[in-house]
Amino acid sequence: MNAPTKTPPHAIGHRERLRARFAKAGVDGLQDYELMELVLFRAIPRRDVKPIAKELIAKFGGFAEAVSAPVQRLTEVNGVSENVAVELKIVQAAALKLGQERILKRKVISSWNDLLSYCRAAMADEKTEMFRILFLDKKNILIADEVQQRGTVDHTPVYPREVVKRALDLGASALILVHNHPSGDPTPSRADIAMTNQIVDAAKALNISVHDHLVIGAREHASFKSLGLL
Repeated sequence: MNAPTKTPPHAIGHRERLRARFAKAGVDGLQDYELMELVLFRAIPRRDVKPIAKELIAKFGGFAEAVSAPVQRLTEVNGVSENVAVELKIVQAAALKLGQERILKRKVISSWNDLLSYCRAAMADEKTEMFRILFLDKKNILIADEVQQRGTVDHTPVYPREVVKRALDLGASALILVHNHPSGDPTPSRADIAMTNQIVDAAKALNISVHDHLVIGAREHASFKSLGLL
């Protein structure tokens, strides 16, 4: 049996220096691959992880894109085992949880930028369509954030009756609809517009408002309200 590979002295020094730089300058003082190195230090304690970090960033295009990638694709990178990939997914889950906590139980108007950032982090890199609903109370405070449906690359089945039923169950007075376009282009489709109108009509009958429908693309988003579609 081969002895486990030990970290060379220079690599140990590199880890210490990188941690010190992060402690002093924060994330703004690091490049994406260096932030990835910090994550990989925990997952791969006895190996120079810089080449792995650089390959992950090169393959997926950035830190956020890498941690958002599916486990199967992450393990295509040399040196990334399933356990390492799971560590990256934990980082993603923690970031999403933090983003969610920043908007839950807060007025949507005062936390709109945080809400958009959260939606982009949660959905922009998904490879299939996802339809989520943000439920608001009478004061426009976000009381629940739920994924209702997951679909294919270009379609998600949405049932207006189920949307309204869930709103009633939660005692919501208003909704914000959100879904992603894996193609990257957030322009609403005819099907998106028709589906939104059906939900608006079903909700209106029960005095529930639809404030907006956001379509999340790879780098941009579209707002039905801003586009005059609501």
